[in-house]
Amino acid sequence: MSHQIPWYVARAAGLVAWTLLTASVFWGLSISTKVFRGKPRPAWMLDLHRYLGGLATIFTVLHVAAIVADSYVHFDLMSILVPFAGSWRPVAVAWGVVGMYLLLAVELTSLVRTRLPKKLWRATHYASFPLFGLATLHALTAGTDGSAWLVQLAAAGAAIGIAAMTVLRVVQSRRARSVLLRTAGSGGVVLQQRVADAHEIERLARGAAQRPREVDAVISA
Repeated sequence: MSHQIPWYVARAAGLVAWTLLTASVFWGLSISTKVFRGKPRPAWMLDLHRYLGGLATIFTVLHVAAIVADSYVHFDLMSILVPFAGSWRPVAVAWGVVGMYLLLAVELTSLVRTRLPKKLWRATHYASFPLFGLATLHALTAGTDGSAWLVQLAAAGAAIGIAAMTVLRVVQSRRARSVLLRTAGSGGVVLQQRVADAHEIERLARGAAQRPREVDAVISA
């Protein structure tokens, strides 16, 4: 029984890591789409988003460590660090290896967010979407729990929920960009009108300044 403990720990830690990752991605989308507007405080929601991501990283490390410690499949460091390097379900394991690197990239850049250019951090943070996809594929194809109906149901529900939130975020972004462009366009029209008004005022002022000279010329004549 004792020799099976690492295998059970690896399975449990992997499922918990996937659940925390899913919750972190979903919560991040909830923040950006503001679907819970007026309920939780934004600062509290951001803290929870970071907390979930950090816990997902911790359980991922535990998952990998338990796999290395397990004596059934005999994973070595090369198998868990290099995609397709192992002989046991190489494709399924590769999803997890690449996902692990994406998770580390997202979490490490988030820790030093204030020191990074905003565009670089945002581009790296977008890796959360392929990370979720790879982690889900890994959970469904690499482990023995992927065939369980409860795991499949949870994966399907998570995929649908995150896809719906992503579509909502894209729609909101396009609407905001459209409003910005219309505002900029109307601002340009207003500016042009103000310039035209200024020119008209200047012309009238010149005309008013010239009339006394004309009157003086007539009186002198």
